[in-house]
Amino acid sequence: MPRSGEISVRIEHLNSSSGNADAGSTKGLAFCAGLLVGSLLGTVTAQWSEREGLLMAAFAIMATIVFLLLKRHEVSDARLATERRNLITAVNNIPQGLVLYDASARIIICNRPYIEMFGLSPDVAKPGCTMQRLIAHRQETGSFDGDVDEFCDAIIRNVKLGKATRQLTQAPGGRAIEIVNTPLPDGGWVATIEDITERTRTENKIAHMAHYDALTDLPNRVLFRQRLEQSLRAIGPDEQLAVMYIDVDEFKSVNDALGHQIGDELLRAIADRLRSCLGQSDVAARLGGDEFAVIQTAVRDQTQTMQLLAAIYQAIRQPIECSGHLITTDASIGIAVAPADGLELDQLLRNADLALYGAKSDGRRTYRFFEAGMDARAKARRSLELELRQAIVDGSFELHYQPLLHLEDSRVSCCEALLRWRHPERGTISPADFIPVAEDTGLINDLGHWVLNTACREAVNWPDHIHVAVNVSPIQFKSETLALNVAAALAASGLAPSRLELEITEAVLIRDDEAALDILHQLRELGVRIALDDFGTGYSSLSYLQRFPFDKIKIDRAFVKDLAGTGASSTIVQAVVNIAAASDMTTTAEGVETEQQRNLLRVIGCTEMQGYLFSRPVPDVEIRKLLSSHREKVVSVA
Repeated sequence: MPRSGEISVRIEHLNSSSGNADAGSTKGLAFCAGLLVGSLLGTVTAQWSEREGLLMAAFAIMATIVFLLLKRHEVSDARLATERRNLITAVNNIPQGLVLYDASARIIICNRPYIEMFGLSPDVAKPGCTMQRLIAHRQETGSFDGDVDEFCDAIIRNVKLGKATRQLTQAPGGRAIEIVNTPLPDGGWVATIEDITERTRTENKIAHMAHYDALTDLPNRVLFRQRLEQSLRAIGPDEQLAVMYIDVDEFKSVNDALGHQIGDELLRAIADRLRSCLGQSDVAARLGGDEFAVIQTAVRDQTQTMQLLAAIYQAIRQPIECSGHLITTDASIGIAVAPADGLELDQLLRNADLALYGAKSDGRRTYRFFEAGMDARAKARRSLELELRQAIVDGSFELHYQPLLHLEDSRVSCCEALLRWRHPERGTISPADFIPVAEDTGLINDLGHWVLNTACREAVNWPDHIHVAVNVSPIQFKSETLALNVAAALAASGLAPSRLELEITEAVLIRDDEAALDILHQLRELGVRIALDDFGTGYSSLSYLQRFPFDKIKIDRAFVKDLAGTGASSTIVQAVVNIAAASDMTTTAEGVETEQQRNLLRVIGCTEMQGYLFSRPVPDVEIRKLLSSHREKVVSVA
């Protein structure tokens, strides 16, 4: 307790950092100090010692208040500096550039990424710098090439109207930069600057993938249609436009035999060759699989289209080396011409497709221009395909056999199995009509399997010295299971392998002779005989005869027909016979119809003949009778 006449003063130390030195506490202290000073001045009767004590207390309180106020300002300034440093650190570490402008278009904040993005000087790009000076500095450093005043005025004008703006520009090094200016309520604005190079590349890549073929980098079907639509709208007076549908012949066989990697390599090579044939405004595209397309623009007459066709065929038919395999390709091409064949996109494409269908129907490896009657023929071919599928299910096929006669002793040495289709409504349908359809659709594999098994099963009932010859399609030949199928047919029928002859054409070899030769050797190991059919009608490379020891060469009927004429047929036949004899191969002349032809072939030294002169193809029952009666006749003559 204080003594009488003394005033007890207790000063509470306030911790401003604890949050108690706020405005309320400061006012309270000031109020107390005022009371004490008033008391001191108003108490004149008090003793000096008491006044002195009160005065000292008042000064102490006043000093404390001043100290607390100063301390509070120091803490506030330190906190503000810390927050400012934190803000600068954060702004400088965001990935985007950032510039904050006030209402007078002066910089408030300009972060480090912005300065580095455009290669600017921090001495220029700093608070207080005007927008015009900043953009002028960018122009000086090479990151801006426009009109400075015009650029700045446009942005400021839009900011005043409350409109955000977006610009795309280019920074040093070719980087893509996006600048977005966003108005603020106080009249200033914030500009965010982002390096969108990678994003742009990704977007461009996605867009490219959506419009270009991933394998060949040619336009895909989507972009092809867009380009065609643009080209159709741009056709000028007296101009034409040609659309070509291109189908790589027998590509599936190459793919199946050599694998998808080789197939892909082949498609890339074909795409490159197509590019090399095009004019500046022409377009090549890959529609999918082995299907390509070409748009030829600014065509004045058909001669230009024929020249392009010739260039395409010349390019495609050149052998292509794919991972050590030398592959020779060919193509079927359908052409539709605008405006004659239509100016509407889908109609023009449909007519080009019909023309391609016509080229395939005519044996492939050729081209066809669209004609009005192609639609009906396409429908007929489609109908034939459906009926062919049903015929395979129903077993509507049978084999006929045409005997081959040995010219030296007139004995039958072999019979060739020939497929026949007896249609319930159309009667007998020629193999020339349905075999191409079977090859196009892949049904030839099912048919070939049936022919092989049936021929072996029926031939086992013939005399032991007579062989049976079975044709193998190029499509069928490319199957990896061909040798297994042959072995299975021989085992199931009990036919001796040496009695089976497999006839192949040169088309089997020209696709990829290395792979073809491997399969031929597999077949040879089974013990079957291999004949080269229709020799002289294709590429007729003598290297085939050197690289694989065929057992037989069959001379095409075209040479036999003109054998007695003044042309070179007899000389060619003689040369083939000599080559075969030198390699211990037999020769068979096809299409022999006259005694004169037979006598000439005997003189030339040909081994066998086949043709209507001796017998037409006949069913199994009749061939057995023919073989039996002919054998008895030969024995009686002997």
